[in-house]
Amino acid sequence: MIEILKTQDDKSLKELTLNEAESGSWFNLTSPSFEEIQKVSLILDLEESFLRNSLDADELSRMEFEDGNFLVITNVPFVDEEMNFDTLPLGIIFTHEGIITVCSRENNIINSFNAETSRFFDTRNKTNFMLNILFRTAKYYLRYLKIINKRTDEIEDSLRKSTSNKEIFKLIEAQKSLVYFTAALKDNRVVLEKILRLVNTPSMQGLLKFSEDEIDLLEDVIIETKQAEEMVEMHRTILEGMMDGFASIINNNVNQVMKFLAAITIILSVPTMLGSFWGMNVHLPFQNSAFGFTYVIALSIVCVVGVAVYFGKKGLL
Repeated sequence: MIEILKTQDDKSLKELTLNEAESGSWFNLTSPSFEEIQKVSLILDLEESFLRNSLDADELSRMEFEDGNFLVITNVPFVDEEMNFDTLPLGIIFTHEGIITVCSRENNIINSFNAETSRFFDTRNKTNFMLNILFRTAKYYLRYLKIINKRTDEIEDSLRKSTSNKEIFKLIEAQKSLVYFTAALKDNRVVLEKILRLVNTPSMQGLLKFSEDEIDLLEDVIIETKQAEEMVEMHRTILEGMMDGFASIINNNVNQVMKFLAAITIILSVPTMLGSFWGMNVHLPFQNSAFGFTYVIALSIVCVVGVAVYFGKKGLL
């Protein structure tokens, strides 16, 4: 899908067609087809590979200059229909005519730049628009982290009552999401720090001009990204400790059950053993007594109670 938007003087967003695209336009490509990539490539005189790089799900965050164009790939968080959290690459391409965003699927970061929020950004100011996207990305990492933490707390409460496999799988899924977030935020921070070092270089100034306020905003984005990275890392460590703790609890519960079953097996073997002795064809006590059977039963009960009391004192029952 191709969407072309441009900020107007009254801060509204105007939607344009490919033929109407002009300087200062924002080309938003979401899961573009081969034909759509070709069209945008021809209109903006870009290499098709420059547009396709961001569609690779395994693409790492990076930046690249090519033929007077500038590409920034950042990994953004997203949540799927099943409420599983992951990251995906978002490409931001700067040309002399405008700005292009390329992503393999819809995400809340790009969707948040719309007609209702148009007063907070300007597609004609490429530098500020890019920084707004990167700042919003860091904010969404923190927002999704809060959701993951809330879900983790709910799972923890459930596991305190019952250590079911379903809840453990949910914890594993949350742990996997935090691993993705940690790796993505580290790469994003490295790219942001590179941009900060290059703000005054001729290659950067040819496409993006940073004012003092925008340099301050870039530093704020780096700080926000570092904060998100540290918080994700902290909660990831907590979750790993929680997983280890629940694994120990599960092993302990299994050991308790096995000890209980072993104790019950031994207790039940006592009357079986006595019954076997008195079933032998040899001279035995009480064999000529009219109350022999009662004596054997009574002896079995006494032995069972004695063994049960002993196991109880040892904590096996």
